[in-house]
Amino acid sequence: MNVSVKPAIFFDRDGVLIEDSHYVGSVAEVRVIPGAAEAVRRAQAAGFAVVVVTNQSGVARGLFPESQVATIHAHIEAETGLSFDRWEYCPHHTDGTVPEFTTDCECRKPKPGMLVRAAAALGLDLSRSWIVGDRASDLDAGYAAGCRAILVRTGYGAKVDIHHPNPARNLVAVVPSVAEAVDTILSFE
Repeated sequence: MNVSVKPAIFFDRDGVLIEDSHYVGSVAEVRVIPGAAEAVRRAQAAGFAVVVVTNQSGVARGLFPESQVATIHAHIEAETGLSFDRWEYCPHHTDGTVPEFTTDCECRKPKPGMLVRAAAALGLDLSRSWIVGDRASDLDAGYAAGCRAILVRTGYGAKVDIHHPNPARNLVAVVPSVAEAVDTILSFE
C-alpha cells in the first residue's frame, strides 16, 4: 500500500449534508443540515479529500434535468463556502422515464462505481477512506469499495434499523450527526 495516497471521506448528499426533501430538484429546496459545513471543513483541515456521492434518480424519473444537479451542487458550495474535491452523482434508475438514464448502471449505490471513479480521478486510497451516509445503500457502496462506514441518524438514517458494529458493512459507528461522524473518523487517525 502506498501511504502517500490520500484518504477520502465520501459524504452522501441528501439527508447527510442537506435535508432530504425527497428528490431535491431546485436550489430553493436546499437546506444545509446544521453543523455539516463545519464538519466538512474539519475533515479537509485534517487532510482528507472530501467527495460527495449521491444517487439522483430524479433525473431518470424526469423530475428535473441533469443540468440541475450541477446547479444544486454549485449552490451548496456557494452557500457553505466549501469547495469539495469532487462531486459524483448517479442519474440512473431502472424505473426511470427518461430513456437515456433508464438503466442498471455500476454507479448507483449500493454499487461502488461513484467511489471507484472518484478514487481513480483523485488518486485516493479506498482502504484508508470512509463513507458517511444515512442509508444502507451508502454503507454497502462503501463496503464494496473497501471503505469503513459510519451511519448518521439524520435524514433517512433516523429510520434505518442498523446498529454497530456491523462487519458485513464495515460499519464502525452509528452517530447522531455529520459532526459526530467526523469526530469519530478523526479519532481513528
